[in-house]
Amino acid sequence: MIPTKFAYEAPTSVEDALRLLGEAGDEGKILAGGMSLIPVLKLRLAGPEVLIDLGKIEDLRGIREDGDALVIGAMTPHHVVAHDPLVEQHAGLIAAASKTVADPQVRHRGTFGGGLVHADPAGDLPAPALAMGAEFVVAGPGGTRTVPASEFFVDLFTTAVGEDEILTHVRIPKHTGWGSSYKKFTRVAQQWSIVAVAATVRVENGTIAEAQIGLTNMGSTPIRPAAVEQALVGVSLDEAAVAAATASVAEGTTPPSDTNGDADYRRHLAGVLTKRAVLTAAGA
Repeated sequence: MIPTKFAYEAPTSVEDALRLLGEAGDEGKILAGGMSLIPVLKLRLAGPEVLIDLGKIEDLRGIREDGDALVIGAMTPHHVVAHDPLVEQHAGLIAAASKTVADPQVRHRGTFGGGLVHADPAGDLPAPALAMGAEFVVAGPGGTRTVPASEFFVDLFTTAVGEDEILTHVRIPKHTGWGSSYKKFTRVAQQWSIVAVAATVRVENGTIAEAQIGLTNMGSTPIRPAAVEQALVGVSLDEAAVAAATASVAEGTTPPSDTNGDADYRRHLAGVLTKRAVLTAAGA
């Protein structure tokens, strides 16, 4: 199909983008990498009158250190995030998850911020960002604000970014020296996750000192199982011990039921994948 007619704007600053978005109101749409929006436009499931392309705003690209955090620009492509030395050193979980996003073409075109703002519960970036305690820098008419990951993902395809706001950067606390693993279960290559588990673990003297976990596609938003994280503290790097500590990971979750599996099947997968992710992250 061919999209409906729209005006195209390509601002070179966040300020201009916000102005254009404010002028367009409900009829304006932000274009990042376009991996989610363009198919919707082609199907005419959305028909904005104004499309505001962020691709020329250089301030929204790149990765840098800022004290004890990494700052990733929202328009940074997945491929860059996946292979950046700073991300691999200080936020290995983000690098690991970014390498699993779709296929090479999407990873070169799609953007880190776009994948997070889209907030698909089966997407590969929200759960790792939640597990690592990311913070989201959002610009709007009233200035800039920072939203913790625990408050950012509101519901299915819904985040805390307002209709007149733009995600500009994501701050990832450094986890230097931590192991990480993203275990993604699919039926075929490049499929959305049926279930996936993100884990980053710090080991001291052969036991788990800290563990941070995120669950993908186990509810309408990513889930961080705090009780399991606490249960893992002090656990030896033994498969049986880790399995016991992670056995309750699916409690209280609301996974979907569809042709890929029902909710009970997904709960079972979550337990299996959490144990594997923790052991891999711990180097066991």
